[in-house]
Amino acid sequence: MWADILPRTPKRWGARCEWHGVSMSAPDYSIRAVQRVCDIIDLVQHHPEGLSLPEIAMASGLPKTSAFRYLCTLEERGYVERTETGDYIVGIALHSERLDILAQRAEPHLSQLRDEIGETANLGMFASGRIVYLKIVESRRQLRNSPHPGDRGPIHSTALGKVLVAWRPQDAVLELLVENGMPASTANTITTPEAYLVELAAVRSQGYAVDDCEDAPGGRCVAVAIRGSRLPLAMSVSAPASRLRPDDIPAVAAALRKAAEAFGAATEMVATDRATTDRPTTERTADRSL
Repeated sequence: MWADILPRTPKRWGARCEWHGVSMSAPDYSIRAVQRVCDIIDLVQHHPEGLSLPEIAMASGLPKTSAFRYLCTLEERGYVERTETGDYIVGIALHSERLDILAQRAEPHLSQLRDEIGETANLGMFASGRIVYLKIVESRRQLRNSPHPGDRGPIHSTALGKVLVAWRPQDAVLELLVENGMPASTANTITTPEAYLVELAAVRSQGYAVDDCEDAPGGRCVAVAIRGSRLPLAMSVSAPASRLRPDDIPAVAAALRKAAEAFGAATEMVATDRATTDRPTTERTADRSL
């Protein structure tokens, strides 16, 4: 159906381009800036382990300042993301199919977690300065705290946001806070960068994050990061604060950690197999190089 509606893609033959039977010189219609953007996206896609700014600049032949500007724009649009170490990986805008698969594979782990704890279990991802809910398995109870797949949330007031940025460089975190602000959703919301950095230090120390009625009144949430995935993913359990009490948090965090480790191990194996089969043979046998 789409083939009958959309214009046909131009065919490239060497240095010439054919469009609806009209032959033309390809360079006349080549936009250098677009080519550079495509080059950078191709680079990042072929290196799922991530590339640093100097590596991208060197491989693309661009000055670091120019490469950085392109990458900033791509990051704003969700085509690339920065990892905890500052490397660039493919962003959510190019992941739609993979994210659907991840959500499907996470469902059994989330369902088991929901049944064990009795509360809503969530899978989230850091993207473009916010967290995105990818999969939610709702509590069977009538009163529950449940976002919806595709919903976005701030990093400063959600447990998912805290745990997904806790290990990022401090300068990068502060930049995110400046860009997105720290509006107060409740009386408990952390609204200053200084207090937030103290909170992130606690997250790193204990290995999990807590939203203590900070994002929504009467709602409490616990989250842990998923290790092993090349994407910035985390799992959380959310519930009314009356049912998820402070004394329950360590046990919930332990259950979350177990589920996240199981899902992360499965995700790592799938990603490794896919990266091996997707890359050309010459790349699979060569060392990482540009």
